[in-house]
Amino acid sequence: MAECEVCGNDYRMAFEVRAAGEVHVFDSFECAAQRMAPICENCQCRILGHGLETEDGHFFCCAHCARAKGHAQLVDHA
Repeated sequence: MAECEVCGNDYRMAFEVRAAGEVHVFDSFECAAQRMAPICENCQCRILGHGLETEDGHFFCCAHCARAKGHAQLVDHA
């Protein structure tokens, strides 16, 4: 069994996520999202979809939030 790095649950069905050269272990997608998903810089929600990123590395969940922070050039991809 493996221990989730977010909640500490020792779970026989834990899984690994490999990202940016690191290996993470989680017991649920919820814990994986909590640790790995970026956070919108306007509304602070977890970005689980495509989201938007500025050229200098700012993350937003949608164009509305990007505009609220002065990034009018970003548009939603629908």
